[in-house]
Amino acid sequence: MSMETVIEINGLTKRYGSLVALNKLSLNVKHNTIHGFLGPNGAGKTTTIKILVGLLEPDEGIVKIFDREVHGDQPDIRLNMGYMPELPKFPKHLTAYELLDIYGRMYGMSIQERHERISELLELVGLKGREKDLIGKYSRGMLQRLGIAQALLNDPELVILDEPSQGLDPVGMVEIRDLIKRIWKEGMTVFLSSHLLFEVEQICSHVTIINRGVALISDTIQNISEKFSGISVLQVEIANLSDMIIENIRRLPFVSNIIQDGKVLNIELKTRDDVRPQISQEIIKSGGIIISMSLKGKSLEEIFMELVSKSHG
Repeated sequence: MSMETVIEINGLTKRYGSLVALNKLSLNVKHNTIHGFLGPNGAGKTTTIKILVGLLEPDEGIVKIFDREVHGDQPDIRLNMGYMPELPKFPKHLTAYELLDIYGRMYGMSIQERHERISELLELVGLKGREKDLIGKYSRGMLQRLGIAQALLNDPELVILDEPSQGLDPVGMVEIRDLIKRIWKEGMTVFLSSHLLFEVEQICSHVTIINRGVALISDTIQNISEKFSGISVLQVEIANLSDMIIENIRRLPFVSNIIQDGKVLNIELKTRDDVRPQISQEIIKSGGIIISMSLKGKSLEEIFMELVSKSHG
């Protein structure tokens, strides 16, 4: 397989009666990236994931994992892939250790292998010391971590996580994000669906934005931000702001507009170059004292809203 591409989806279509859940969806996931699959609820994310893991058959299109075409359930592909469904449900009467041991046996691991791998994973996902507790007593965050441990049991090259921080509090979300980064550092490729933009922006290197079964854009986070940020705005807070300072900044060739908000100037720039030194110099020369200065591009959230509303329009 070309180590470059782990998942390749071309022209994927899935209909449920008259509803088109996926409409000629195409995307590529590269080796050892964290690829965010982003879209509002009902955009087609879970349908895509179910097709990837062999739980659903597409109506049209080609899906390749590790350069091999996927047709329904293929154990050889599945053995190299970990999957955590949205809000994983596990038997409440088992302990975490028992659950992972059962999965280990399904994968044909020896007692020795199971014991070592399970201990290693419980440590990784932060459940060490709680493995003898009944799953029924676990919090939502612990269940999500157990779900990730289960997805990693067979030491897969590709891990697919469906809404990994669904229903978690902010602390739980941060823990899951750190865990995903750790998995990626161990050399795995992570494909995760989410409707939480902030989460995707925090951990993903690549992102595909999907709405109504269509991929609106698929690229690195950096390229997407650059493509859409358009105007960048330099926000400067000035202690002794005067009209003269504003006038002098306005005269600079790369300044297109200035919006004043109390002591804060929002300076709209015509350039992508870093012009902070020239602007600082101008302010100081005009007798101003700079309290703070920050460059604001568009957030992924604004880009997402823009794309989704355009596609609805």
